[in-house]
This record gives sequence, structure tokens and C-alpha cells, in this order.
Amino acid sequence: MKKVFFYGLLFVLLVGTWLLLTQPFTFDEILTGSVISFLIVLFTARNIPADIAGSLSVKTVLYAIPFLLVFTVELIKSNLDVAFRVLHPKLPINPGIVKVRTSLRSPLGRIILANAITLTPGTLTVDTDNENFYIHWINISSVDSEKATEAIVSKFEKYLGVMFG
Repeated sequence: MKKVFFYGLLFVLLVGTWLLLTQPFTFDEILTGSVISFLIVLFTARNIPADIAGSLSVKTVLYAIPFLLVFTVELIKSNLDVAFRVLHPKLPINPGIVKVRTSLRSPLGRIILANAITLTPGTLTVDTDNENFYIHWINISSVDSEKATEAIVSKFEKYLGVMFG
């Protein structure tokens, strides 16, 4: 049952993405997007590990929306921050690697957290060791693990914790 829900959700997301990229909506566009999305689900979804497909639920999907909003806000803020640092005459950076902790237990949740950190300009996930992540930070504001965790991880972890535990 979980696999059917996962395949259906994947199909809907693919068709939705197709329609967003190919406006205006015509019958031909809807039909083409549906056929292509169905083929993608048919040939690729079975390669997705069962634990990932099994971890999706309605709650996961509902919490994905605020997570994506928070991620988008952090992405914009960090882009502006990095642009400011690059354009500033004195290039005010203090790069280094900090150790942060996550309370996420799910491997999928940790993967998404690591990718969210890496996709946010100014931070890069260098390594992980169970609950510890080692992050290259363009401007270290604190070497204290607790403060670094609060600054980098906590925004994302709040939603990922509910989604994946």
C-alpha cells in the first residue's frame, strides 16, 4: 500500500512540475506530461529503496511544504550574504570547519539535512559521523558546537524531525 501511495505521489509531483514548466495548459501538454511522468515512474521508481518509499506519508508531504519554504528563505538570505561578502572591498570572511549535531535518526532525514546545508551558499557538508556533521562555513560566527548547530541545523531539523523522526 505504501508503494502505491509513493508511486502515485511521485506521478502527481512529476505531472505538476511538468505543468508548471509548460504553461499554458492545453490538452496536448497535459497528455504529454502524464505519459512522460507515467513512464518515469514505471521505469525508475522501483529502483528507489523500500525504506525511502515506506517513509513517505501524508504527514511527510504536509511538512515538506513549510520545510521547502524555510529552505527557500534560507537560500535567499545566504545568497545575499555571500554576494555581500564577495562584493565587499575587504572580503569579510572567516572560513573554517565546524562540528554540528543532529537529532535526526532517519538516514533519509540526515541525507536531506546534509543536502539542504550544502545547497545553501556559504555552507558545505564535508563529512558526517552518526549524529555529527562537519560543515565548512564561509564565516564562522562561533566555534561552539551548540551555537553552530543552532545557526546552521536547527531551522531545517525542526521540520525534518517531524517528517522522518
